Amino acid sequence: MGTIFKRKIYDEMLVWKSESAGESALLIEGPRRVGKSTIVRTFAQNEYRSHIIIDFAKASTEEKRLFNDISDLDYFFIRLKLLKGVTLYERESVIIFDEVQQYPIARQAIKYLVEDGRYDYIETGSLISIHKNVDNIVIPSEEEAISMYPMDYEEFRWALGDTETIPLLKEMLGKKKSLGDDVNRKLLRDYRLYMLVGGMPQAVSKYIETMDLMKVDKVKRSILRIYEQDFHKLDNTDRAKAIFKAIPSELNMDSTRYRINTVLGKVRNDAVRGIVEMIEDSKTVNIAYHSNDPNVGMELTSDKSSYKMYLCDTGLFVTLAFWDKKYTDNVIYQKLLNDKLDANLGYVYENAVAQALVSSGNKLFYYTWLDDNKHTYEIDFLLSRGSKLWPLEVKSAGYSTHKSLDLFCKKFSSRINNRYLVYTKDLRKDCEVTMIPIYMVGLL
Repeated sequence: MGTIFKRKIYDEMLVWKSESAGESALLIEGPRRVGKSTIVRTFAQNEYRSHIIIDFAKASTEEKRLFNDISDLDYFFIRLKLLKGVTLYERESVIIFDEVQQYPIARQAIKYLVEDGRYDYIETGSLISIHKNVDNIVIPSEEEAISMYPMDYEEFRWALGDTETIPLLKEMLGKKKSLGDDVNRKLLRDYRLYMLVGGMPQAVSKYIETMDLMKVDKVKRSILRIYEQDFHKLDNTDRAKAIFKAIPSELNMDSTRYRINTVLGKVRNDAVRGIVEMIEDSKTVNIAYHSNDPNVGMELTSDKSSYKMYLCDTGLFVTLAFWDKKYTDNVIYQKLLNDKLDANLGYVYENAVAQALVSSGNKLFYYTWLDDNKHTYEIDFLLSRGSKLWPLEVKSAGYSTHKSLDLFCKKFSSRINNRYLVYTKDLRKDCEVTMIPIYMVGLL
């Protein structure tokens, strides 16, 4: 099963088990290799008297045939227990449908299995909400879906045996207390290590095992190839794969939106909208949509044709950015780790901020506008908090200027509460702007 790391989603699963009491199935969605199978197996072992796992990526013909007829559930469970050799206990056992998108008819059966009420059910899936995987089946309303993300920075620190850093940072952020330049440099270097390794459990495990970033890079490349293969299966034109692979270069161009035409040639946005939705559904990317009227209900004013695309994991992003090399050699990694690579790394930091915000439960929106001189200004991320907005401007270095942030807050003064500049220096205040080091973003 591999290394078992402490994950925050475990607590969400406990809440589901307690509150649902068998009245809903739990559906865990997330990208491939994010740790879904490991967490559900661990949860089943710890929280139930017994469990059965059906992995539809490699299920036998006999296991799949069980779902051809579920009109007699007594007979269904007898056959299931005989096939698996496991005793099930009413209200004390859980049945897991792993990679359920591989066999949609089993997902449809959830409705009737939950109604029966004997056992709990947990499903895991990748690319699960794509239309191709749900044609001709009834999607069960009895599902309660939660998303699983790559390990966030706190989970990464836990994996390294550090349980102190993040609580202390929360305390300092709450008090708006500076950390000191020496402490900030150390913490920033720690965070850059997280940006390089990323939060995919296999990559983290390989780093802990070897401390070799080149070997970590090979693990990340294998994950990216799996994503490529998935996209090819779902879109044999390979436009999805091209859009995915171009994410670093598009962000590096510092454009106000992802430019489909530079990647695919001249094509209408609406012609590829379904492909973009498919990529977003895969959970392999985080998409920030342009808000045409920044306000609390940004979903209502978002422009689905104007967006920026980020990888779900910054470690994968770094590897994809250097995909043209046979491997991302340790020289590049060491320069990145020590912040000495000549290339502009602003897009790496922006991806890390996007990942941190999504992991902590935020949807991504941004805003651009032209002044009277046709100069473009941009707010990288907008957070909705109560009846107010929190704008964030991201800087890849220690720059303390924040003109876009100032002009935005002047433009929408009645809608603004807190405002943040995310950068690489120490925590401090500059008039009304809170300037926070990037490793604190997940605490907002």
